[in-house]
Amino acid sequence: MLILTKSIMAMMIGFILSAIFGVILIPFLKKLHASQTISIYLERTHEAKKGTPTMGGFIFIIPTILITLIFLFLKKISLSYSLIIIAFTFISYAVIGFIDDYLIIKKRENIGLTKSQKFMLQVIVAIVFFYIFMKSGNEPLIWIHTLHLKQNIGWLYGVFILFVLTATSNAVNITDGLDGLAGGLSVIAFLTFGIISWNTDWLLGYEDIAIFAFTLIGSLLGFLLFNTSKAKVFMGDTGSLALGATLGAYAIITRHELLLVLIGIVFVIETMSCIIQIIVYKLTKKRVFPMTPIHHAFEKKGWKETDIVKLFWMIGLIASMIAIIWGCIL
Repeated sequence: MLILTKSIMAMMIGFILSAIFGVILIPFLKKLHASQTISIYLERTHEAKKGTPTMGGFIFIIPTILITLIFLFLKKISLSYSLIIIAFTFISYAVIGFIDDYLIIKKRENIGLTKSQKFMLQVIVAIVFFYIFMKSGNEPLIWIHTLHLKQNIGWLYGVFILFVLTATSNAVNITDGLDGLAGGLSVIAFLTFGIISWNTDWLLGYEDIAIFAFTLIGSLLGFLLFNTSKAKVFMGDTGSLALGATLGAYAIITRHELLLVLIGIVFVIETMSCIIQIIVYKLTKKRVFPMTPIHHAFEKKGWKETDIVKLFWMIGLIASMIAIIWGCIL
C-alpha cells in the first residue's frame, strides 16, 4: 500500500475514533469535575470558560496510540527505531502532562508539578531518547544544511535533545490559551512534518513516522470538534506537552531542527513575548505588552478570540508552506 494511501487512511480513522472518544470522555471529565482554575487576570474575558473540563488531550492521544498499535499488528507499519523514539516521546510527555493536570485539579489551583520535578522527568525522557537515538546508528550531529554546518558534539547532543523537547513542549503549552489555537497550529505543524517525513527516504522508518504524524493529525481534527470556540474541553498539559515534545522529536529525527523555528513560528512568538515581558519588566518595571502570552495582548486590545485564532492559524500556515518548500525542494 502506498504511503500516501496509508497516511490518508490513518488520518481518517484517527478523526473518526477521536470524535467518538470525545463524545464519551467529555461527560466523564465533567462528572469528575476535572476543570482548571481560570487565572485572576482573565476572569472577566474568560468567565464563560469556568467549569470547562481539562485533560482533553486524551481525546487525540489514545486514538493515535491505538491506531498505531493496530497498524503494527496488521503489519501496515514496522516498529522502527524512529517510530519508537516518536511514540516514546509522545507518550512520556503525555504522562508528565497528565500528572501535572491531575495535581492542579486535586489542589484546585494552577500549581501542579514543581519546576524541578518536571525538569527531572524531562531529563529522564531525554536520556532514554538519546540512548535509543544512538543505538539506532544515528550520529550526535548538529547538522544545519543551509549553513553547511555539520558538527559532532558527542554526549552534548543529549543536552541538545533536552533543550529542544523542553522548549517545544513549553512553547505549545504557553500557546494553549485560546479555544482551538494550539490544536489548530499543531495540525498545521504535524502536517508539515508529515510531508517532510515522506521526503526523508534516507531515514530508516521514515514511512512509519510519516503515518504516525497523519494519524495524530486526524485525531487532532476530531479533538478540534470539541475544542474550537466555544470549547467543550481543553487539552490541558496532558495534550500540550505531548504535542510540543513530539514536534521537537520530529525535528531531531528528520534533522530539521532549524526548520522547527519556522514551522512553529507562532509558538516561538508566543514564548518570546513572555521572555521579553519578564526581562523588560525586571529591568524597567514597565510592560512591553498589556499581557502575555501575546494572544492575551490582542484580547486586551479588544480583538475577538476567534479572530485572533484565525490570524495565528494563517501565520502558522504561511510559515509552514515556506518550510515545506525549504525542507523538501531547496
